[in-house]
Amino acid sequence: MKKRVRVVAALFTRGDTVLVQQRPPDKSRALLWEFPGGKVEAGEADEAALARECAEELGVSVSVGERLWSVVHEYADLAVELVLYRAAMAADAVPQPHEAHQLAWVERARLPGMEFCEADVPLLPRLAAGEFA
Repeated sequence: MKKRVRVVAALFTRGDTVLVQQRPPDKSRALLWEFPGGKVEAGEADEAALARECAEELGVSVSVGERLWSVVHEYADLAVELVLYRAAMAADAVPQPHEAHQLAWVERARLPGMEFCEADVPLLPRLAAGEFA
């Protein structure tokens, strides 16, 4: 039986762009793009996990908003339950790639052409079409 993990991700928007991060070259799914976030620890609420992960990974404080989308995806090595939340950081916040290879603010229309983790792929056309604006 595969290990199952719950992962929370943040949808940060600025105008028609969204914040994405590229996974480190030495991790699983190396150099693929994903939305900022991470694993929910045992006994931790999604919102608390997302705030913690954004503080660790991006060095910013965030407010977590509504749940927008979720999916369960089976990778060869594990099953991921991915939940996307609307999130906001202060207008003057400058996120840093503390645990990512790089960060990028990407126009929604460009998302489907990027190499994302498989779990994120079904979301990309919806974001490109302007959903969750």
